[in-house]
Amino acid sequence: MENRSEPNQEVMVVTRVVLCILILAIGVGAFLFFSAMKKPPKEAENLEKAIKVELQTARLIDKSVAITGTGPAKVKDMVKIAPEVGGKVVSVHPDLELGRRIPKGEILFAIDPVNYQAAYYVAAATVDQTRNTIERLKKQQTIDTERLSTIIRNRDLARAEYERVRTLFEKNNVGTQSGVDKAESAYNQAVDQADQVGLAVDLYPIQIQETYSALESAKARLKMAKADLERTKAAAPFDGRVVSKNLEPGQFIQPGAAILTLADDSVLEVHVPIDSRDARDWLRFKKQEGPKDAAWFSALEPVPCEIRWTEDKNGHYWEGALDRVVAFDSKTRTLTVSVKIPAEKALSKDDDQLPLVEGMFCSVSIPGKIMHGVVELPRWAVSFENTVYISNDDRLKTVPVKVARIQGEKAYVSEGLQEGDQVIVTRLTDPLENSLLEVMNENKGDAAS
Repeated sequence: MENRSEPNQEVMVVTRVVLCILILAIGVGAFLFFSAMKKPPKEAENLEKAIKVELQTARLIDKSVAITGTGPAKVKDMVKIAPEVGGKVVSVHPDLELGRRIPKGEILFAIDPVNYQAAYYVAAATVDQTRNTIERLKKQQTIDTERLSTIIRNRDLARAEYERVRTLFEKNNVGTQSGVDKAESAYNQAVDQADQVGLAVDLYPIQIQETYSALESAKARLKMAKADLERTKAAAPFDGRVVSKNLEPGQFIQPGAAILTLADDSVLEVHVPIDSRDARDWLRFKKQEGPKDAAWFSALEPVPCEIRWTEDKNGHYWEGALDRVVAFDSKTRTLTVSVKIPAEKALSKDDDQLPLVEGMFCSVSIPGKIMHGVVELPRWAVSFENTVYISNDDRLKTVPVKVARIQGEKAYVSEGLQEGDQVIVTRLTDPLENSLLEVMNENKGDAAS
């Protein structure tokens, strides 16, 4: 039996294909129609945006380096006073109070001098007694020397008498044995007396010399006793300010124990630690002359230094002079120098300004060597990579440079820039090389503030 549904299925497939083709044709025709109606957009102009900058004309200058540091002002000389003898304090200077000034030579305090006066009198009496002993020995020497010649003569006579009596008795049988014995005894006594007096005369120079030595010893004790007596009064060694005091009338004090501290305000100094590289490169040392027999820094040039109190950096300043190298610290790699300020320069000329006094923490500016042929730029104009931006035909160009020194808010370039280069002093963050520039400041020679 023949299947009648197959023709119908074929008709349906053909119909669907025709419809699909028709739909596609309609879509393509609509696309072409609407595409023909659309106008093409205008071509956009490619405009380059310029970077607004300020410029500074590079000028080669010679600039003195300023080495800066901080440190406290202090007196150059401060003395702790201790009594050299002990005893009870019987008097104290009426102005001996903290902060008061004591003129040079005035008595600060006095110790009870009774025992020291007695020791002085005893030593003086010993000196006089020893001198009298020397005079007595000298006179006795003169007398015994004269007696010795008489005694020697008596000895010789006694000997002659003994020889005569003995000869008469032995050869001529004149006299007696008793007479001979008596003559011999008299002779022996004369010899003994001559020997004793002769020995005494010989010993006088030695005794006198010993007494002279005793006199020198007595004089030394007298000098010591006098010094101890004078030390019962302590005088101010200079015009000093009382810094500390541990002393009251009636107090018993021991020798060697510090009871006072005086400060000499006639000269102040500030110890300033500076970087060892700054010291090496810029500090002004004198040329060492003569034999080099000390392994230490040579003398510094006494250049004038500017000193400011850190509590008033923009106000009054004082002038000091570079004095010496105090110390070198290898751990911190710093060199400590001293700046000296005489009292007349530490005092303020204005009534409303404070003087420079001990304890003020100060900022010090020390003139160093001269930098020759450097360009002064704002610190921010030089990058951390030691490059600067310049304007080359209104285009940004990066130039590597060598920075001789950064001082405050200024950087000093020694290599990489030429006289007349237009340096960009505006702060820029990673600008593109060869970017277009728009100069904002009319006078290119002025740096941006």
